[in-house]
Amino acid sequence: MANVLVVGADQGIGYYLVERLLELGNTVTVLDIQIHAIEILKEKYQKTLLPIIADARSLSSIENGVLQAIQHFGDIDIAVHNACLCTFESEHDTDYEIYQNVMDVNYFGALRLIKTVLPYMRKVQKGRIIFTSSGVCVTGFANISPYAASKGAIEALAKCLQIENEEYGITFHLFHPPLTDTKSASGISVPKEFKAKAEEVGYGLANHIWSKKFVICHSAIQTAQMKFSYRHPLFIGKMMTKAAKRFLP
Repeated sequence: MANVLVVGADQGIGYYLVERLLELGNTVTVLDIQIHAIEILKEKYQKTLLPIIADARSLSSIENGVLQAIQHFGDIDIAVHNACLCTFESEHDTDYEIYQNVMDVNYFGALRLIKTVLPYMRKVQKGRIIFTSSGVCVTGFANISPYAASKGAIEALAKCLQIENEEYGITFHLFHPPLTDTKSASGISVPKEFKAKAEEVGYGLANHIWSKKFVICHSAIQTAQMKFSYRHPLFIGKMMTKAAKRFLP
């Protein structure tokens, strides 16, 4: 069993990831700007779940949350950055501030987490850090460039830090969920029936959280799809964009 810390888990994939991790007997600390759903879940897991209000955009907030997690459960075995901000406008209609805000949550939020967690993990010579990525950072997709760019940045960050931290016994990984029926994906013009269920994705990622693979998916089918996407990125990106346009009103 592991002591897991998740940033961003009060809804969607993150919530079900946490629920399944708890079912499997792990201890979990959740850091999020709102913890209403997690507080309800805590009624069932009073001894193994620690909800903390924290903001991925604030280093001191993350530092405080990590410190509380360690004081409560001990050394952190797995840290997951799952907080995200996604917008759905073309580059022409998106100003610099939007790009900066998205990067602040998605990329710099991940950086704040690792800057806080890594010193503890290096001290005990073990641990794994996981960033939730997205297929659109691999393939591209219309009207989502701030989000896709931020996810591409954390993919590069994870690769660099994997190399830098091998000597400490620390590994870096990426969660690659499919297009899922969540609030953050609500702006994509694809009907719900074509989106994966958040519960299935979250549970699947939790089941594979100890995978040795750099890219971790919730299912074998998604793993195959991601391999194909990495090999033929623009082909897939253009195809998905054209398909999504068919559902526009």
